Amino acid sequence: LGMALRAARAQVHENYIVAQTKDSLVIVDQHAAHERLVYEALKNALHARAVPSQMLLLPEIVDLPEEDAERLAMHSRTLARFGLAVERFGPGAVAVRETPSMLGETNVQQLVRDLADEIADNDTVDTLKERLDKIAATMACHGSVRSGRLLKAEEMNALLRQMEATPGSGTCNHGRPTYIELKLADIERLFGRQ
Repeated sequence: LGMALRAARAQVHENYIVAQTKDSLVIVDQHAAHERLVYEALKNALHARAVPSQMLLLPEIVDLPEEDAERLAMHSRTLARFGLAVERFGPGAVAVRETPSMLGETNVQQLVRDLADEIADNDTVDTLKERLDKIAATMACHGSVRSGRLLKAEEMNALLRQMEATPGSGTCNHGRPTYIELKLADIERLFGRQ
């Protein structure tokens, strides 16, 4: 990131964190920033072969088109590397027994459907590394702080500290900026103070 974000000053529209640096005002998109942090954590855990998983008390049964269920079953080993235990559960369905713990509470049904779409879209053209990166990006989106969620000051400050410590945190997984910086001199110019 290359700058100290100091303390969060406010949250705007339950989506943007406002922080003040020595000579600027920084506005952070909480969803985009957290998505990037979760993505990097997943990639690092995958590289270390240590993606922790959380066993579900009851398996989540996801009904899918048959070809999606088959595709997910074929990629179950790859998904297991991410802490997602998926197995066939009759025609047109899969059972999810474990999810990556770093995703926290997530909509398992939607996660599995999005992963099925991601695998279908990229199954034949990507290298394994590209495929793993895309799976990590899809999971990160599901495991990140949602827009519209009111954050406590401690949560905002923790997110800012993680951004400072994470290489590449200035852009989200889709290439958009996770923050914008308004220099104090530019703000003063806007108000005719220079």
